[in-house]
Amino acid sequence: MDILSLIGPYNPWIELGEKGLKGVPDFTRPVFHDLVRDLETLPQILSITGPRRVGKSTLLRQIIRYYLQRNYPPELLVYYSLDDPALFRPSIDRDRFMEALMLALKRRAEHKPALLFLDEIQRLERWELYLKKYFDLHYPVKMVVSGSASSPIFKKSRESLLGRVKDYHLLPFSFREFLLFRLREHTDLIAELRRVYDDGVATMGMIAGDPKHLDLQRVTVHGLSSPLWQQAQAAFEDYLREGGFPEVWELETWEQKTDYLYDNQVKKVIYEALLLAAEFRKPEQLKRFYISLLEQPGREVNLSKIAEDTGILPAQVERYLPLLEMTDLVTHVQKFRKSALRVRRGSVKFYLVDLALRNAVLRLQDATISDPATLGLYAENLALNALRKWRGTVAIDYYREGHDEVDFVVHIGSRKYLPFEVKYRDTILEKDLRSIRRFVRKFHTSPGIVITKRPEDFGRREDLFFIPLLQFLLMFD
Repeated sequence: MDILSLIGPYNPWIELGEKGLKGVPDFTRPVFHDLVRDLETLPQILSITGPRRVGKSTLLRQIIRYYLQRNYPPELLVYYSLDDPALFRPSIDRDRFMEALMLALKRRAEHKPALLFLDEIQRLERWELYLKKYFDLHYPVKMVVSGSASSPIFKKSRESLLGRVKDYHLLPFSFREFLLFRLREHTDLIAELRRVYDDGVATMGMIAGDPKHLDLQRVTVHGLSSPLWQQAQAAFEDYLREGGFPEVWELETWEQKTDYLYDNQVKKVIYEALLLAAEFRKPEQLKRFYISLLEQPGREVNLSKIAEDTGILPAQVERYLPLLEMTDLVTHVQKFRKSALRVRRGSVKFYLVDLALRNAVLRLQDATISDPATLGLYAENLALNALRKWRGTVAIDYYREGHDEVDFVVHIGSRKYLPFEVKYRDTILEKDLRSIRRFVRKFHTSPGIVITKRPEDFGRREDLFFIPLLQFLLMFD
């Protein structure tokens, strides 16, 4: 097999150097630095998974550029996309493809290991067996692969590589990443953003250590400066509309943005990825179920009631939920249980991985920033998305008992719970805090965290700690 002619067009830097990566964005997401660190230190395959169009391929090329800038031999930096139509020509023996590629890299890697970047890895049948084979044979090749996690087949295949692969699950840009991108030329505000993040990591780490004995006098979180707050507030309104898919931001009209999001992030996932992976005969049912979840993110629902309202059999609803979660369209939290063991039963609350998809499917534009009720729902959804990224999180529930309700209870150990209540409103009354205060007293966990709207609400009040949503979101990647 003439492997060089097959992969050559994908590797222009071998002849052109860094000029062969013209057009690759300069802005790097925070995960870029983690990937480079692990590539240099871990004896494992690195895997980047996630939904469509969130920047997986861009990350691979940015890593290649990083090594070119450090004079790594360009012929040892090899990229190939496995959805290349040329790979599916009748004359190509795909069983021999990996063998030919690895042998070619082995011959090149005399003094340094080759770095192999395989994009859309799920398109290669039995891909996990090839990776396992060459990893176990200790070929002088370090591998970074990317692929869609929307296929159950892909997830099962990756499980066979346990111990050999470290996975990074890449989601749409968080609000912090969105703001970092918007302010990339403002070095002073970028420096403050980093301080806010570092403060957040230290504080949340302190809470995770022992929330019952947390001394908030040692907490070093400070309020945002006026310039940063103003920039964050302006960016927040755009983020609510456009979400975390970077290609959307460059489109000119709302109609273009809406069509892009629906076509690429909803229609293609449901009608292509899931239809193929799960062999659906009626994808319209799955779409109808998904739209029913978009109506009111964060509401408490019963799966049997959803089945009744949508006319879908309960067994199908039970099947659809994990598939929608696997494709990063929705996520859910269950009712609070003292044990972090997850057994889905009864009522649950659904949230969206990216709120812009709701705007696109339901054709919303300005409602997100003009309607206080919608803003409250979106604020709660964004708080959950941030908490899911907190390294101390074991599980997240919601609490409801009698008239008491707390938005989120984060399990940070076998017997450690931290309650979060989102009150994104101009005025917070004492009666609004009764439920979270009662939770704190009942389970002996302090402080409770109240996520607010106004910057002046920041600080400690008895057994509660208040932090504005915009600042809270800047504490998490």
